[in-house]
Amino acid sequence: MKKMLSLPLCLMLSVAGACVAAAADKGGFSPAAGGGFAGPGPAVSSAKDAASMWDDSHVSLCGSIVQHLGKNDYLFKDASGTIRVEIDGDKWQGQSVAPGDTVELYGEIDKDWNSVKVDVDRVVKLP
Repeated sequence: MKKMLSLPLCLMLSVAGACVAAAADKGGFSPAAGGGFAGPGPAVSSAKDAASMWDDSHVSLCGSIVQHLGKNDYLFKDASGTIRVEIDGDKWQGQSVAPGDTVELYGEIDKDWNSVKVDVDRVVKLP
């Protein structure tokens, strides 16, 4: 039983390590080739923290997209839990992402009366 529990924990820790390393490598938010601000962006948040943030708060998440929920809605998962994310087709920028891939998502919180999701502006697939 202990071996079965340690594998998911190791996977979660390796995902967290990849996110920290990726953030250190790029030194924060980097704009596309069109130019713009090249400095620190929003701090990486957890899915659990994002669920309690104010509407329209900017957020950066690091983890995996684990399920397509229909249309532009997906289920994002990190070590803290899950949150629904909305990713429009143009935000993928030609990247193919599988449930085992680590991604960093940039967007803002979208709260309704009884639901919370992240409206994603940018998807970055991490190596």
